[in-house]
Amino acid sequence: MSALASWCFRHRLLVIGIWATLLVALAVPYATLGTSYSDAFSLPGLESSKAQARLQAAEPRQAGDTDQIVVHLRHDGSVRDTAVRQKVTSMLDRVAALPSVASVTSMYGPDGAARISKDGRTAYATVTFDAQAERIPVADVTRVIDTAQAAHDAELRVELGGQAIGDAAEGKTRSTEAIGLIAAGIILFAAFGSLLGMLLPLLVAVAALGAGLLAVGLTSHVMTLGSDAPTVAALIGLGVGIDYALFIVTRHRTGLRNGLTPEQAVVRALDTSGRAVVFAGLTVVTALLGLLVLRVGPLSAMGISAATAVLATVVASVTLLPALLGLFGSRLLTRRQRRNLTAQDPGTGTRQPGATTRPRGRWAEQVERHRTLFALAALLVVAVLSLPALSLRLGTSDAGNDPKGTTTRAAYDLLAEGFGPGSNGPLVLVAQLAAPSDALALNKLVSAVRATPGVASATVEPVTSATRLSLIDVVPTGAPQDEATGALITHLRKDVVPAAERGSGLTVYVGGTTAASGDLADLLAGKLPMFLAVIVVLGCLLLMLAFRSVLVPLTAAVMNLLASAASFGVVVAVFQWGWGSELLGLGKAGPVEAELPVIMLAILFGLSMDYQVFLVSRMHEEWERTHDNHRAIRIGQAETGRLINAAALIMICVFTAFVLGGERVIAEYGVGLAAAVAIDAFVLRTVLVPSLMHLLGRANWWLPAWLERTLPRVSIEGTPVSATRVERTTGVPHHPGVTTTASRSTAVPQPSHHGAPLRQDRRPSVPKSLAVAYLWWFFLGLFGVHHFRLGRTGRGLLYLCTLGLCGLGWLYDAFTLPRQVRSANVRLRAGQAAWVSSGRPNNRA
Repeated sequence: MSALASWCFRHRLLVIGIWATLLVALAVPYATLGTSYSDAFSLPGLESSKAQARLQAAEPRQAGDTDQIVVHLRHDGSVRDTAVRQKVTSMLDRVAALPSVASVTSMYGPDGAARISKDGRTAYATVTFDAQAERIPVADVTRVIDTAQAAHDAELRVELGGQAIGDAAEGKTRSTEAIGLIAAGIILFAAFGSLLGMLLPLLVAVAALGAGLLAVGLTSHVMTLGSDAPTVAALIGLGVGIDYALFIVTRHRTGLRNGLTPEQAVVRALDTSGRAVVFAGLTVVTALLGLLVLRVGPLSAMGISAATAVLATVVASVTLLPALLGLFGSRLLTRRQRRNLTAQDPGTGTRQPGATTRPRGRWAEQVERHRTLFALAALLVVAVLSLPALSLRLGTSDAGNDPKGTTTRAAYDLLAEGFGPGSNGPLVLVAQLAAPSDALALNKLVSAVRATPGVASATVEPVTSATRLSLIDVVPTGAPQDEATGALITHLRKDVVPAAERGSGLTVYVGGTTAASGDLADLLAGKLPMFLAVIVVLGCLLLMLAFRSVLVPLTAAVMNLLASAASFGVVVAVFQWGWGSELLGLGKAGPVEAELPVIMLAILFGLSMDYQVFLVSRMHEEWERTHDNHRAIRIGQAETGRLINAAALIMICVFTAFVLGGERVIAEYGVGLAAAVAIDAFVLRTVLVPSLMHLLGRANWWLPAWLERTLPRVSIEGTPVSATRVERTTGVPHHPGVTTTASRSTAVPQPSHHGAPLRQDRRPSVPKSLAVAYLWWFFLGLFGVHHFRLGRTGRGLLYLCTLGLCGLGWLYDAFTLPRQVRSANVRLRAGQAAWVSSGRPNNRA
């Protein structure tokens, strides 16, 4: 990391030019090709998918998206009146002639009586498009909306509902990323007091996010990405991008204030905070790619797009940021801070006597002193916030959850008022007859469905002679989101339909939008435990590699689960219970989106690991130097607490800004993530984690000896630098008893707060084992084989190309492992010799 930082610093103009070229290279094909986002997805093996597939194969025109045009008289009268009828019929004829419209079924047709309410004031016509909603051009849907609402006047109200109409309306939602950037800029300026210090993290985050979103847009041409994928990628990418740059810039400014030259400060910042950023970013990417284990296309694609945005921010933080830091030099400090540098010994990187470097650790001392009380208080807060999560109900929001004033919400309310709430989510029973004699079984099924409790009406279409297919439209008595409607679907599938099929060749599938939503919720709820186990295990392994501890990863996993539970509680209270959702312009109460838990868990585990890494890495650094648990926790919390809180405030502002966009699904992510970050930063990492670590004592850093020998070593606190190296590279004379910024770990023992000398660094690692190295290589090979299988069964060329590139590196690594191990052992033996010759064994406490 030091070599990369030094190279980027010295070639800063070249690095900035490379990034500018990269953005242009991505922007040109993006502007030429555009994007190909699609919300089309299938759930293979589920009954609603089978119903849609059968309908698509037999009646492709009838398998298109079906929307409604709702008309309502504002005064007494009936839509059957001649004047109203002529006006509505003329409008429907114009709609039927528009592009992408397959047919229009009027309320004045032969079977139109059921489409007119009992009081005669409300009626609806059905518009069937020639494709599913995600494949219909937005311009064509907009023409339908404009043509229908042209009949709107003081007497006649015209509203439209349906998925295609709703998708077109969502395209008009406002972009609010700028609000988050402005709020983040204010916090950065308050933290740094410098205009450049404020602009630098924002500039790096925007550049990285631009590269990431351009790459995601181009990726939509080679794999299916939903329309929400770039928004979620921007949501997470912008937040972590600013935070990562903030951590590095803060460490760089600290080096400058301690008298280091700009290059020395950059190298030191990248070798410490930069390592932590890379490790934290990889944990976020790992958690997001954990969505692949669900094998649900849209969620896997969303994980890939968000991981791409995060990876771009990590690369920008360790390449573009050092170049910009070199461009601005010491001007990142305020004028007052630059004047204060004259109070330091020139070139030494140490302060004059009397200048204090002690962090403000009063809160850390309070947590240490009252650790049991603070731990119980934090657990109580999290428990209270988590209580609503016990009533979590998954589903899919519909037009009834749209904000007031939208045409989809108005059409939903008019249909519910005139025809009952179930009219907004009818079920579609697709019946396939094997022989003409199965018509008797079909009639029996229709009669049984009409007699089923919870069914308001059931209308059957004639069997087509060519396909022997019949459709039964079933209107439930409850709304699409009601639990009773879900129970009705289950009852039809398990009891009513099998009874009618028995003894005949009739095959019936229960489908429709409402059934598909329920199937998705059930599928994801069943896979949630497996997904949770995968990301918990992966997170624990990564933290175990970083901190050489068993309890630190387990503590982090528990904290992540607590933060997730509390954030789900907030989401349930706002969106499912409706506490403030209407005030935020997010519609009325309804179920939580089915995909929200898995996506939020992936993001939250990554973000929580970020804070855990930044907090515990400083504690671990102090523990390695002193082996004093209480001191390590106190200093780690004191030195990183303020920074973590500032980073959390920035993320909260960014996530909250997305709530203001008016799109309910994105708002759920925004509210949930903002609540999770607030709880994580201000309750868990500030209070509960330090309290528990104080209570656990030295057990925090325990690792079995066999695991110590097996695990590869990963340093995220920076490479220890010897005193001679410090003197040679920084020009700072090494004085006994003085800990310099360039190498915190090279100082001789100093008295601890207990009066006893502090322990020195551990003995250098034992030589590496070639067998262990080949073991890790073997598991990489297993991953490659799995990747190949995915390529054969899924994405084909994209997977196989990446497998080929990874395979070349894998084979090269297999042949070079012995040489790498020998070289590593030579360096380790040299380090051991230097450790022994320095007399450190005699300096042990």
